[in-house]
Amino acid sequence: MTVRVVIAEDEAIVRLDLKEILEEEGYQVVGETGRGDEAVELVRTQQPELVILDIKMPGMDGLSAAREINSERLAAVLILTAFSQRDLIEKAREAGALAYLVKPFQRNELLPAIEMALGRFEEMRILDDQVKTLEERLEVRKLMDRAKGILMDESGYNEGDAFRWIQRRAMQRRQRMGDVAREIIEKGLRPETGDEP
Repeated sequence: MTVRVVIAEDEAIVRLDLKEILEEEGYQVVGETGRGDEAVELVRTQQPELVILDIKMPGMDGLSAAREINSERLAAVLILTAFSQRDLIEKAREAGALAYLVKPFQRNELLPAIEMALGRFEEMRILDDQVKTLEERLEVRKLMDRAKGILMDESGYNEGDAFRWIQRRAMQRRQRMGDVAREIIEKGLRPETGDEP
């Protein structure tokens, strides 16, 4: 897969150098700008895997752009700057930069920084997906417990019977068990007379 990149750097010569190096290395530059606010818009519209941001830019600085891009998990962020002060590095990290490069840079410094940013971004996405999955599992478990409690109280089922009824109902209707549990809680779904547990 070709990695798509947006470059936001207010110095045209640096932007040109970056584009040339990236394209020679097989990356696809899908957008370039010298403004931070335009960088955020380019990332939203072009959906690159990576954005390279200079810190000092008109419109919006690179740290603010990084913060916005990172808050929406739009792309991996690599910060590029002429300054290497510790506090700037810390601010870049807090803004969501996954790698940091000081100008003037060499090709052999740029490529590992890009790979680091992309690798860290992928890890973050996987973790985000797992957290969502865990949150969903917890939500379904809570729904199931409430639904089983209702069936136990109102239909005289034991816990195992209540679970099996929900499971069978889900299979018959080709639904997820969580959806059946939600119907029991919110819509009053109950076993009919003579319905086996």
